[in-house]
Amino acid sequence: MTFPVVGMVGGGQLARMTHEAGIPLGIRFRLLSDTPQDSAAQVVSDVVIGDYRDLDTLRDFARGCDVITFDHEHVPTEHLRALEAEGIPVRPGPEALVHAQDKGVMRARLDAIGVPCPRHRIVTDPADAVAFATEVEGGGFPIVLKTVRGGYDGKGVWIVRSEEDARAPFLAGVPVLAEEKVDFVRELAANVVRSPHGQAVAYPVVESRQVDGVCDTVIAPAPGLPEDRALEAQRLALRVAEELGVVGHLAVELFETRDGRVLVNELAMRPHNSGHWTQDGAVTSQFANHVRAVLDLPLGDPRPRARWTVMANVLGGDYPDMYQGYLHCMARDPQLKIHMYGKDVKPGRKVGHVNTYGDDLDDVLERARHAADYLRGTIVE
Repeated sequence: MTFPVVGMVGGGQLARMTHEAGIPLGIRFRLLSDTPQDSAAQVVSDVVIGDYRDLDTLRDFARGCDVITFDHEHVPTEHLRALEAEGIPVRPGPEALVHAQDKGVMRARLDAIGVPCPRHRIVTDPADAVAFATEVEGGGFPIVLKTVRGGYDGKGVWIVRSEEDARAPFLAGVPVLAEEKVDFVRELAANVVRSPHGQAVAYPVVESRQVDGVCDTVIAPAPGLPEDRALEAQRLALRVAEELGVVGHLAVELFETRDGRVLVNELAMRPHNSGHWTQDGAVTSQFANHVRAVLDLPLGDPRPRARWTVMANVLGGDYPDMYQGYLHCMARDPQLKIHMYGKDVKPGRKVGHVNTYGDDLDDVLERARHAADYLRGTIVE
């Protein structure tokens, strides 16, 4: 029997963990990576080193694959259209993926299908940003400015409190999206997976806690979220996936507002940090379901295995030898699950995550935070 080859563009940790999920199924992976040192390039046997921005490189890479998918959204949209025109399955396809690549396109489409979003518009210069601030109900600063392409983990996003603050976003020479600064209670994420023939599953809505614009902790399910609001968020994410024609995993990042609404903040069409808890906390992980979806296999059960699961990111600090922390962390918490990405440790860099689970949320949270902080070297006992 010949097993399919999944072509993964991008060699980061998402590719690494997606490859891991395909191993039990005998799925073969081919990787297009920037360098041999990239996280996934260390573990995938068939690696092509090349530039995903070069169409000929993409064509050569794709010839050995049955389907193409991604661990990031940065492949030029026109290149993906060219691959599709040559009969190469691309999942998610360019007409869907552009909504995760371009925030201006995303906002326009979500407006058109009636999805609730922060108030927004494209602005042309700092003076136009000031004008937008006066247009927002309540008037004035602060507002949020975002470059429409290329931002992630807080990069390409500015909280702007004056016209002087508004200058930096325009230096990149790309369009800038202005948004109201939402008065939110917390950030949520609704993760769903959709297959080519339209089957879809929804994971429990999670709370995502950010530190300096980077995801720090994810709690599944979101504590204290009313059932009707959780269902609303799941239905919204499933509708976005259907309307945009998404194939694979879709993360819909949300604001829960003080007046009880949920607003869409961002979209990601790939496995996502807010879904890492599913590796140990769900019947079928986001990575396994992404593999199933891009191959149009029946999707797996997304239900949680435990009452609570907490994911805490492990960020690099001043303590590079994280392996030495395993003895303490594993002895202290035999249920702890550690996932490391094979990255060099640099301050503030995501180098891994831990998952904990159980029936007592305070205990589960404390175990996750202790392990992440000990591995980083923030605490030593």
